[in-house]
Amino acid sequence: MKHLVDSIVAEGFAFAPAAEMRGVVGPLADWTEFAASWNDLGLDTYMADGGRYRKRRHAAFGARANEPILRKPNQPHYQSRDYNPLNGGIARWFDPVLPDIASGPSMMTILGTCRAVFEQLSPIRDWHIEAHQFRIEARSGEAGQPTPEGMHRDGVDYVLVLLIGRSNIASGVTSIRGTDGRDLGHFTLAEPLDAAWVDDHRVLHGVTPVESIDPSEPGFRDVLVATFRREDQA
Repeated sequence: MKHLVDSIVAEGFAFAPAAEMRGVVGPLADWTEFAASWNDLGLDTYMADGGRYRKRRHAAFGARANEPILRKPNQPHYQSRDYNPLNGGIARWFDPVLPDIASGPSMMTILGTCRAVFEQLSPIRDWHIEAHQFRIEARSGEAGQPTPEGMHRDGVDYVLVLLIGRSNIASGVTSIRGTDGRDLGHFTLAEPLDAAWVDDHRVLHGVTPVESIDPSEPGFRDVLVATFRREDQA
């Protein structure tokens, strides 16, 4: 974990390949069921570009200092247009993450690992946490857009983007840029548990569109996005 923390301190982000992530998070007892839950996501109906390529579920959690992470009642996801000029400015209600998935070993271990990492970077100890299950689909003649808003910040303190799986897709390159416009890095989340860790105050991130390799077959990119911000700013 020290290498991961040091990378975020130095650069404002870190790419952690799956082998490193497995060493950081340890065993995930229900991973098979956790990953399979991405097959049961509802369509994101808020896409201002008219796209029907994104499916998702959402859950909010809270973590007080020295207390466990607890799920909050279902609530909308909100971003201002300053951070999301495409879909921001409205309260967006998504299907909730299923109870067994939200409270299961994989989700709790991943969120707990995020908390351990982020609390080495910040004095914050009371967190508002949001978890997003995303599936971006690519179909014949239609690319999927992981970040249709382009290079962006999320308006939080820290972000984890964790690859759950990808099938029959090409591209999906993650780019990191400083707030001064400098390109800081490029990498592709290719193997389950490959991860991007982001200090949202210091860098912007974006992902190139994904296209199906075999246009006759569906293609998709599944990620878990976990965001952490101060509870008193939630």
